[in-house]
Amino acid sequence: MTVMGVSKFERFFRAAASLDVDRNDLKRYGDFVDAKLYDLLVVGQASAKANGRDTVEPWDLPITKGLQESIHRFRRLDEEVELKPILEQLAAHPPLDRTPTQEAEERYPEIIGGLSVALAETFKIMYPDLKNPQTSHWEGVTAVFDRLL
Repeated sequence: MTVMGVSKFERFFRAAASLDVDRNDLKRYGDFVDAKLYDLLVVGQASAKANGRDTVEPWDLPITKGLQESIHRFRRLDEEVELKPILEQLAAHPPLDRTPTQEAEERYPEIIGGLSVALAETFKIMYPDLKNPQTSHWEGVTAVFDRLL
């Protein structure tokens, strides 16, 4: 990620949850985003297959009410931070049995943004006084997402 990208990443987490993240957190964040997007795509692929389609449509992705609300909060935050162009670079995914449609792929940056907002807010729910997440905090928060998504 470029220096400009790192700066926006840091600003985003400050705006979303008053967290101070740094370059060391980028790898953890990237791993989190990759894993959760992949998990959503696996479920979307199963939905497409169950409905007899060869492509994954946007409505196949399991976007819960909570994630949808986080996507809306991301849109408002992104007007200030302008992180969406960077998230487009993170929206790569491994090959699947069912190919996502272009419309589904176009939703990835906002889905990642929503996951990012939910991630930041979960840090604050689990660790209210946290300012700078450490490995143990990342492990706790990602364990919650692993159980739910």
